[in-house]
Amino acid sequence: MANSRLEKIGTIITRTQGLLKSGALKFDERPLWYDVVTAFPPKDEPRFDRPAPNVSVRPIFYAEDTIRAKFHKTNKALFAVNLLDNNNRSATQQFIEIYQSLASQGALDEQKVFETALDLLEDKMRQQREKRSAENTPQDPIVTTAPTDTDNTVKLQDIFKD
Repeated sequence: MANSRLEKIGTIITRTQGLLKSGALKFDERPLWYDVVTAFPPKDEPRFDRPAPNVSVRPIFYAEDTIRAKFHKTNKALFAVNLLDNNNRSATQQFIEIYQSLASQGALDEQKVFETALDLLEDKMRQQREKRSAENTPQDPIVTTAPTDTDNTVKLQDIFKD
């Protein structure tokens, strides 16, 4: 198939139909997309030499995108986020909420709002970490600590004794 120019003869749909009609391709082994394309044929023929449509791309930026970009540019060390967890908000989401609430008050300029929001987020994250560590620490140290027995330790010198 090297140096073959068969892709220029017909479309992928007509070539697949030809393979099915000739028996070179069994009907059960047809591509997954074939049924979809035959049920919903494209408006324009998908040829290799068709010019690309001149469609302008709409800007889809939101107001918080610039805030998010600035936040990620200044804060490199972020933890992994579980996208399946809808109960807890990520650090970025929390920062944007804090930033927007401060900006809606209108008392500070943009840089001061950003710095204040960073400080408030750090305080909030620190409180969450302290709360988590307080929940994970054992309440009764007598029950949770294992007894230490020095007689059961193995020394490297004892292993190689003759």
